[in-house]
Amino acid sequence: MDIVVLALVAGLPWSTSLTSILGIVLIFGILTTVRTERMLATISHPAGALPLALVLLAAIGVTWASGVPWPERLSALGKMTKLLLLPLLLFHFQSSPRAKWMFATFVGSNMVLLVYSFVASAVPELAIVQRVGGHGVPVRNYIDQSQGFSLVAVALAGLAFEAASQQKHYRVAALGAVSLLFFANLAFINVARTAFFYLPILLVLLTIRYSSRKTASVGFIGVCILCGALWQTSPNLQRKVSAIFIEVAAFQPDAEFGEKEPSAAERLEFWRKSFQFIERVPVLGHGTGSIRRLFEQESIGRTGISALVVSNPHNQTLAAAVQWGSVGILLVWAMWIAHLRLFCSTALVAWIGMLATVQNIASSIFNSHLMDAYEGWLYVLVVGIAGGELLRIESRKPAPLDSAIALGSRNVE
Repeated sequence: MDIVVLALVAGLPWSTSLTSILGIVLIFGILTTVRTERMLATISHPAGALPLALVLLAAIGVTWASGVPWPERLSALGKMTKLLLLPLLLFHFQSSPRAKWMFATFVGSNMVLLVYSFVASAVPELAIVQRVGGHGVPVRNYIDQSQGFSLVAVALAGLAFEAASQQKHYRVAALGAVSLLFFANLAFINVARTAFFYLPILLVLLTIRYSSRKTASVGFIGVCILCGALWQTSPNLQRKVSAIFIEVAAFQPDAEFGEKEPSAAERLEFWRKSFQFIERVPVLGHGTGSIRRLFEQESIGRTGISALVVSNPHNQTLAAAVQWGSVGILLVWAMWIAHLRLFCSTALVAWIGMLATVQNIASSIFNSHLMDAYEGWLYVLVVGIAGGELLRIESRKPAPLDSAIALGSRNVE
């Protein structure tokens, strides 16, 4: 099964279809190797149980999605089923020692995409996908690319600090250089505006882990100076940040569209309507797949932004609340908190899992990133693989009683 996981993490930055196909193969493949006792132990852990509970809620939720066509109900359910793989990965990587291979493969795949991004920026005709606003984004879209590049950039920076603590200077130079290339791509080629929120949080986690109080303050000043320099030299950053304030300031629900859709203003309208939907059925929500029908009903007789019909309110908490009410909110946040608690460890693999979890939580304020294809799979894979590896490491640690017995036997000798 490790070969399938390798193919899955390698293909994730490139293809949605390949990811979905390999994900199904992996689910059935791991299920054939399941040993009942160990699997029960895995799914009894909150980190494994809560993703299953969330999928179960979505499955039951299709029954009360009144007036919603069945294809829409099943499509919405399908967006959540990737979470079924998470406890299976936790189970599999408690016995597989190849988690490092998976992370190395994902980084390698993103490095190839990084090179392709720089090439596509210089020669746009070489990009596989041609989209408006897709400068330097040869496949998928700039939101997905930014999500992967940001995670890899911060993770490699952390590995560079690890190498520095071990006096491995060549490794520090290599890891630092590659990390800087990812950051340069985000600054000068293309970046999702959501990254302006989650990337500083990831950098704070990096600072907390690898800096003392004294060096942290110096590092903070350095980061501020660097951000100022980037702002002055990067038209890409200036354009993206300025657009947010312009769009929000000009927000009017019935205003007509200009040349470009004001995505920041659209989110405000999606959120405003979502709160209205939640107020109507606050406990169990409107059912799985009901979001689009609700927006269709509210768009009748409207113009401009308020006439938009979407199946995603661009906020994971609101998406859960509209469909499954307060029960959905509790399960989503309970799962995130369970995974944060799982990664409260000093192990390097735990820190990488923490990065992926925090990134998903932060980016889900502006998107429904458990439901989205790339970001949802990225979360499932990193949390599942890192969590399984962490549980494997911890299971090999001697119990306190065993350590005391061993120490006592040595003293007797």
